[in-house]
Amino acid sequence: MRVIAGSARSLRLKTLDGPDVRPTTDRIKETLFNMIHNDIYGCRFLDVFAGSGAIGIEALSRGADSCYFVDESAQAAKCIEENLIFTKLKDRAVILRSDASAAIKRLSSSDLQFDIVFMDPPYKTGAEVKVLEALSESGIIHTDSLIIVEADLKTEFTYLSDLGFEIIREKKYKTNKHVFISLEQERK
Repeated sequence: MRVIAGSARSLRLKTLDGPDVRPTTDRIKETLFNMIHNDIYGCRFLDVFAGSGAIGIEALSRGADSCYFVDESAQAAKCIEENLIFTKLKDRAVILRSDASAAIKRLSSSDLQFDIVFMDPPYKTGAEVKVLEALSESGIIHTDSLIIVEADLKTEFTYLSDLGFEIIREKKYKTNKHVFISLEQERK
């Protein structure tokens, strides 16, 4: 796995091992960032279920002002830190070793707001529902924030309206999809 573009272009990142690890492939990562490239520069990025940190590091490499990485695994936090040091992007990053919903609640007590929230939760666990609920109750997103969920193709998002969100775009791949979510228009 490598950084696709920007200041850390072509640098190979460390990855996590394990049967439940599914790093986003370089091809899917490149497609994702081609879709959001106009929103990256100068943004505040939140990478939830960050794993190796590859998505947030890509955002930093492409000019995001800052990135907060959230993962409850000690192994993931260590991997993210090593990748940030290697790419020389650590000075614009914060690593939160925490449960995703708890991290969002903790961030809510600050004045921080994120322009882009990316999450790649474990598939078929409903973890994305809990995080979206936490986001809807938090103050860390604003009217123009973009939330991107990487999910299994069969994952349903029919509950979004109940949380005040709507799907603005969906990109399907062979085995998964990216769902682009924002606050409902009438709530903006």
